[in-house]
Amino acid sequence: MEKMKLKLLYTDIKPDIEIIEKELEKALNSSSHLLNDASIHLLQAGGKRIRPVFVLLSAKFGDYNIERMKNIAVPLELIHMASLVHDDVIDNSDMRRGRHTVKAQWNNRVAMYTGDFIFARALEYVTVIENPRAHQILARTMVEICNGEVIQIEDKFRLNQNLKDYFRRIKRKTALLIESSCELGAVVGGVDEKNTRHLKRYGYFVGMSFQIVDDILDFTATDKELGKPAGSDLLHGNMTLPILLMKDDPKIQPYIEKVSVGELSETERKEMLQIVRKSAAIKQAMHISELYLKKALKEIEGLPNHPMKKKLRDIALFIGKRKF
Repeated sequence: MEKMKLKLLYTDIKPDIEIIEKELEKALNSSSHLLNDASIHLLQAGGKRIRPVFVLLSAKFGDYNIERMKNIAVPLELIHMASLVHDDVIDNSDMRRGRHTVKAQWNNRVAMYTGDFIFARALEYVTVIENPRAHQILARTMVEICNGEVIQIEDKFRLNQNLKDYFRRIKRKTALLIESSCELGAVVGGVDEKNTRHLKRYGYFVGMSFQIVDDILDFTATDKELGKPAGSDLLHGNMTLPILLMKDDPKIQPYIEKVSVGELSETERKEMLQIVRKSAAIKQAMHISELYLKKALKEIEGLPNHPMKKKLRDIALFIGKRKF
C-alpha cells in the first residue's frame, strides 16, 4: 500500500520509470546462468526506485531527455541494489522485502560476486556519458559507500558510539546515494549551478530523513509489513538512532547484552520491541527526522517555479510520514 501511494506521486513520469525498469532487466542480463538468476531474483524483489525518480525529477529542471537520463538513472539504482546484496552478507540477513536474500537463496560467495557484477554493470552503463564531472561524482559516491559498508562492520555492537558516528554512517549508507541521484540528474540534465546545489542539498537532507524513518520503522512496524523480523537492525548489531537515544535506559540494557551474545529468544525480542515502542526515543528520533525534512523543504523553495517542484515536496513529505 505504501509503495502504491508513492508511485501515485510520480504517475506523470510513469512511462519513463517503465523504461528504467526494462533497462535494469537488460543491464542485469549475464552469460552466467547463476549470476543471471541471482540478479533477476534481486530485481524481482522490487523496490521504490526512489533513486531513479530523483534523477529524472532533478533533470526536469534542465534539458530533459529520457534516452540520456536513463544512462545515469540505471547505474544509480544498480549501485543501490549491489549495496543491498553486500549488506545482507554483512548482516547475515535471510529475508528482505518478504523474499529470501541472494545469500540465503544461494550462499555468501554467490552474493558477493553478484554484488560485484552489479557494481561493474553500473560502471559499464555510465561510460556513454561524456561529462567528466558526472564520472567524478559517481566514483566518489561508490568509494564512500564502500567505506560506509566497512565502517558498519566496525561499528557492530559498539555501544560507545555517539550520534555523530551514527549520522556519518547513515550519510554513507543512504543519504549520499540519494544526494548523488539529485546532483547527477541535474548535472547530466544541464541544470544551472545554483539549482544543482539546491537539488544536491535537498537529496542529502531527504536521504538522512529517509534512513532515520527506516530505522524507526524497524522497531515500530510489524514483521509482515517489514518483510523481515522487526528489530532486525539491533539483532544484526547495528546501533540505530532509537537504540542510541535510549542505550542508557536500564530497561533496554539486558536485551542489548543478550543480542550481543546471540542469546535473545523470540519472546524476549517481542518484549524488547514493546519497550522501544513505548519509549521517548521513538518521538525523539522522529523529531530529528523532521528537522532534516524541513531543511529539504527549504532547499525546494530556492528552485524556480516548475511542476516538478511540488513533486519533490510531496515525495519528501511522503518519505517523512510513511508507515513502512
